[in-house]
Amino acid sequence: MRSKQLGLNEYKFLLKAIVSSGIGEQTYAPRIMFKGQEENPTLQDSVSEMEEFFHDSIEKLLARSGISPREIDLLVVNVSMLSSVPSLAARIINHYKLREDVKVFNLSGMGCSASLISVDIVQNVFKSCKNVYALAVTSESLSPNWYAGNDRSMILANCLFRSGGCAILLTNKRALKHRAMFKLKCLVRTHHGARDESYECCLQREDEQRRLGFHLGKSLPKAATRALVDNLREITPKILPVRELLRFMVVSLVRKYWSHRSAKGVVSPKPVINFKTGVDHFCIHTGGKAVIDGIGVNLDLTEYDLEPARMTLHRFGNTSASSLWYVLGYMEAKKRLKRGDRVLMMSFGAGFKCNSCLWEVVRDLDADNAWKDCIDSYPPKSLANPFMEKYGWINNEDPSTFVMPS
Repeated sequence: MRSKQLGLNEYKFLLKAIVSSGIGEQTYAPRIMFKGQEENPTLQDSVSEMEEFFHDSIEKLLARSGISPREIDLLVVNVSMLSSVPSLAARIINHYKLREDVKVFNLSGMGCSASLISVDIVQNVFKSCKNVYALAVTSESLSPNWYAGNDRSMILANCLFRSGGCAILLTNKRALKHRAMFKLKCLVRTHHGARDESYECCLQREDEQRRLGFHLGKSLPKAATRALVDNLREITPKILPVRELLRFMVVSLVRKYWSHRSAKGVVSPKPVINFKTGVDHFCIHTGGKAVIDGIGVNLDLTEYDLEPARMTLHRFGNTSASSLWYVLGYMEAKKRLKRGDRVLMMSFGAGFKCNSCLWEVVRDLDADNAWKDCIDSYPPKSLANPFMEKYGWINNEDPSTFVMPS
């Protein structure tokens, strides 16, 4: 309502987008939004947003684990939409006084799939370095990235993205095996940046009035589906039992045989691989309601399987690369994660990328996390967004006489 660039058609579009988004009313945004200064962010606004998160989450992680900052051997930080000098990683090193020989990776521009890229970097360092502590920090800076124009493909990002983040401690010290929560079994990264349609569907650019924003194109669902299929094709043999792979192959061959023999060209239903033969829980990126629905259909998942992602989207919104850890936190808070369970993580990101990995739960988990103050109220009786009831009158307005009330 503070924006001077929006007309009735844009308000109708925004209302439709937020009502169908699956996002609730308890999500978080940077302080700059509540101060009414989103169109004039300063560098300090951006840095302060990140430092507030860093100091809170990292201190809690170190206190919970009993690890001293000086024991950290590897630091990986991923924040896609903010690149400052000194780097955000350097700011963490300075604040916590990490060792001079700490290995550092500062990632930007990796989008919502950056968390698993960070985990992959840590995994590769672990192959050549023994007895290492690694700290992975993932978040997103929203302060400098509010879009103040009226391009619909860029307004959409204002509706979907919210503040959040996570700090993760990883190690390859065998002596700490009994303290671990999860064990990484495999990780697969798929990048379709060579395809122009995939590359252009999700990018930061300026509109015709030279206002910077984040463009989400109409080809995004198609690009995401294509990347997901290619990613699953590679990770499936690594995570599913041989009997399920053989069953799927036999059913596929029989279907192909009978489709050729059928005189009327009648084709039997396409065979579906059963991911639940090798996966107990599905940790899905909360890119939006359509993303969650699409993965549910493609993997033949139940509402129980999709509940952690849906509830995370409703409670926290799309927190970019950190969203996976909120979904995992929901499973932990609901005491779903038992020793020996296998969790499949799937994320998408600009580029266009699809990354996935499989975790094995090392011990029964039920510790407090970001959900502790609200987990008992989830899932709620209804996920309906109140905006339609409050602003539905906009759909009945006449463009020639419409004036947005102050």
